[in-house]
Amino acid sequence: MNMPVRTFADIQPLLPELVVILGAFALLMLDLFLDERRRVVSHLFAIAVLAIATVMVATGVGGQGTVLSGMFIRDIAADVMKVTIGIVGILAMIYTWPYLRARELYKGEVSVLMLFATAGMMLLVSAGSLVMVYLGLEMLALCSYALVAVDRDSPLASEAAIKYFVLGALASGLLLYGLSLVYGSTGTLQLDQIAVAAQANKSSLMLITGVVFIVAGIAFKFGAAPFHMWLPDVYHGAPTPITLFIGSAPKLAAFGMTYRLLEIGAAPFEEQWRLMLAVTAVLSLAIGNLSAMVQSNLKRLLAYSTVSHVGFLFVGLAGGGREGFAAALFYAISYSIMSAAAFGAIIVLSRRGFEADRIDDYKGLNARNPWMAGLILCVMASLAGVPPFLGFWAKLAVLRAALQGDMLWLAIVGIVFAVVGAFYYLRVIKAMYFDEPEGEALQASDDRPLRIAFGVNALALLALGLAWSPIMAWCQRAFAG
Repeated sequence: MNMPVRTFADIQPLLPELVVILGAFALLMLDLFLDERRRVVSHLFAIAVLAIATVMVATGVGGQGTVLSGMFIRDIAADVMKVTIGIVGILAMIYTWPYLRARELYKGEVSVLMLFATAGMMLLVSAGSLVMVYLGLEMLALCSYALVAVDRDSPLASEAAIKYFVLGALASGLLLYGLSLVYGSTGTLQLDQIAVAAQANKSSLMLITGVVFIVAGIAFKFGAAPFHMWLPDVYHGAPTPITLFIGSAPKLAAFGMTYRLLEIGAAPFEEQWRLMLAVTAVLSLAIGNLSAMVQSNLKRLLAYSTVSHVGFLFVGLAGGGREGFAAALFYAISYSIMSAAAFGAIIVLSRRGFEADRIDDYKGLNARNPWMAGLILCVMASLAGVPPFLGFWAKLAVLRAALQGDMLWLAIVGIVFAVVGAFYYLRVIKAMYFDEPEGEALQASDDRPLRIAFGVNALALLALGLAWSPIMAWCQRAFAG
């Protein structure tokens, strides 16, 4: 059989992904020749690789199109998500270096795993086939499991990694079973062809069951209730920079997977999956917010707040249509930046032997370091949805999408839990500004690039809140076609 001749033009849309993957392999070789004192070279190389790939996506290098026989799709939606994934990934790498170096945990494979995880995310948001969905998802998942266990001497980190691996394997199994049922009932792996076949066979019990399992798998990967049981332990047990990485950019990748599987592949079942997402949103809002209110550990508080934020994202998805997905993408972008800043605050104030991860650690911070207290105030206010910060406009967008999708009841539930959720963020602000200092004095890290990165990250929440319209227009243009 004659194979078609492949030219450079056939793979041009894949160029950013190839840069990241080839950069990861090059880093594997480079690390062989570096000792501990020169390890910063490999880290800077990884940041440069990710920066080059992000610029390539942002400037349109390679162009948009479909390659690999329809398995890989590069369109505006994919580019929007990849640019944000790249920016947040670079931020995560900047936060990672001083923290792991101070604790003698930094190994060359950390940057390699982060690059491969980023490549998995980029493939996932461009998936045009069930095969590419699973390939991108597992690249991300397997690297994440290893990153959580990077502190091998910590019982907490080891336990978190085992829980993440076991429950992540369960989630992957659920999703793969759903994909198998969809393939068995439609006879194709291509998402656009699945939609056509599903339209002609909407009463198929096998197909409907497959969609249900897919939604369950998606909820697991997001950490939505009632599939959130892995999230608090993993966020608490993993080293804080790793928590930052797995808690920010992968939410965008999960959104991309949801868009490809549900809006494109399962479009004929939109009414059914919108209702399932709405129920999941309510459970996530209730369980996430109520559980976060009783936490004293800041990392666990942020973990449960992640469940509630996923609930808000699902409110937008449940709204359905182009507006619903545009609002949900805007929320995913906003949350990725906010999550990076929240965990970045813990990293900046922690040091070896002191993790700064309890709310009581922040008592009286304003009296000791007003600038740092002000930056953390920006982060907490944005997470709480206080205007004019970015988080307010994100919540407003998804609530509006729910109203446009004729889900007034869901919007009301979202408003109620937005008020409830403000309580535990205000606890942190109260501790900083109104409580007397206790214990050791919090001191910002001596690492200047780390402090600058956190300052930019936190102030961006205010700046983007004042100029949110271009980002929203960008998201709407991604789904305008």
